[in-house]
Formats: sequence, structure tokens, C-alpha cells
Amino acid sequence: MSGRVVVTGGSGKLGRAVIADLTAHGRQVVNVDTAAPAEQICPFVKVDLTDFGQVVGALTAVDDRYARVDAVVHLAAIPAPGLRPNAATFANNVPASYNVFAAARVAGIRNIVWASSETVLGLPFDTPPPYVPADEGYPPSPESTYSLGKHLEEQMAAQFCRWDPELKMIGLRFSNVMDVVDYADFPSYDADPALRSWNLWGYIDARDGAQAVRLALDHQAAGADVFIIASPDTVMSRPNDELLKAVYPDVPRRREVGPHETLLSIDKARRVLGYRPAHSWRDEVGAR
Repeated sequence: MSGRVVVTGGSGKLGRAVIADLTAHGRQVVNVDTAAPAEQICPFVKVDLTDFGQVVGALTAVDDRYARVDAVVHLAAIPAPGLRPNAATFANNVPASYNVFAAARVAGIRNIVWASSETVLGLPFDTPPPYVPADEGYPPSPESTYSLGKHLEEQMAAQFCRWDPELKMIGLRFSNVMDVVDYADFPSYDADPALRSWNLWGYIDARDGAQAVRLALDHQAAGADVFIIASPDTVMSRPNDELLKAVYPDVPRRREVGPHETLLSIDKARRVLGYRPAHSWRDEVGAR
């Protein structure tokens, strides 16, 4: 797609990567956030997303910044369980997402991509997943207030698209987002297979997350859909056979998986969006 894209939460870890990627691919980008970015590579507008009037304004026109918005990437949120009290997490995240979705409709924007979460798959998997690789095929199983909010956002998107058959809303169920500087810690995870089992040893390089956002914006299909977005490998040097035997010995496998292949299935994203993750922690720290 061409045109102007508003990225909410553009000052965060994934947001920075998304803005860099979209800008590098010729998009006009505006960062909408409560915090100014450390490095400003596109226009920034400070917006409280829990205030519907501010969101409508940000998605229509801002004086000398822009007069039209063509698409929205909604990443802004309290980014994980446990960072704030449960009710505060819900009171921020769910109303903010409703405001973005509803304001986009008011502004006539029909291309929305937003950050859902791997947590809707049942993280932290105290109850094991029904099978591996975990995919979009089984019902959401939120186990935290944060995850409940993400599940409700997916339900909201489905209803918004029912109201407007021309609307496209894609939820990307991002795994744990990592920058290159985070990879130095990865070799230490091998000491305990249970340490990172809470998300089936998954992660997503922020640069590949940004690729998924761009592909979702470009995807030509109306309606609501969701995709798991993870890196192609696990965070572990230990092979999957060993990890699953140690932590989830009774979980069935839907298909054969490679020794280090992600157990958060990205098959649908590859097939439908053309997602091709290109970055691995193994390339950054010299692991094998």
C-alpha cells in the first residue's frame, strides 16, 4: 500500500522497528504515542489513546503535520501482564483499542493492523497446549487480564468487520519481541528447559515483526483475521525433542518439527501473508 500510516506506540521496541521498516519502504509514517521517541525519524504527535476525541483527531488531521490517514498500525498498550494492576491494564488497553478501531471507522480508514499477542494461545502454558506446534486453529485461552484484553480486541475486530464488509483488520499475535542487544542472554536459557517454556521457547526479532506488519498492511483481503508472528527458531540450543520430553511429554505433535524450529506455528503467516523471517539470535551470538 501507499499513503500515510499512523503507528500508535511508535516509540516502543516493536514500534521503532515498524517505523524504520515502513519508512525504508517509502511509506509516510506518523508516530502517535504518549512518549516522544529517542530518535525521531518521522513526525511525532503526543496522543492519549484513552481519550476518544484525541484519537479521532489523530486519525483525521493534525494542522501542519497531515490532513489524511490511509492506514493504522495499533501497537500502543501496557505491553505485558504484571506491569500494572490488572484493572489498570484492562482500563488502559481495551478502551484504547476500541478508540483506535472506532476512530478509524469515523475517519474512513479501512486498513488496520494491530498487535494481538501470543498470550491468547494459553500462555504461560501452566495448562499445556492441546498440541504443538501451537497455531491459530484452537480457541483462545486467555490466562491473564492482559491476555483477556487481547482476546476481546480480536472479538471487537470481528464485529467491526461485520458492520463494515469493506474493512480489513489483521491482528498479529506477536511472540516475545527482542532486539539484537537482548540476544546476549539467550545462551543462559539452556541451563533450565523450564525457564522459557512459558511460551514454548518462542520469540520474535523486532525487525521480522516489522516485516509482518508491512505485509499485513499490503495484504488484499477484507474482514478480520489473526496470525501468529514468531521467529523461525526457538530461544534454545537444546533440541525440541529434549525440551518437549522434559516439560511437555504428553503434548501431541501435529507434525514433525525440526530440532530448533519454532513451536509457535508461523505456517499461516507464511502461506497467507508471505511472511519470511530473516533474523535469528544464532546469527548474532554465534550459537549453533
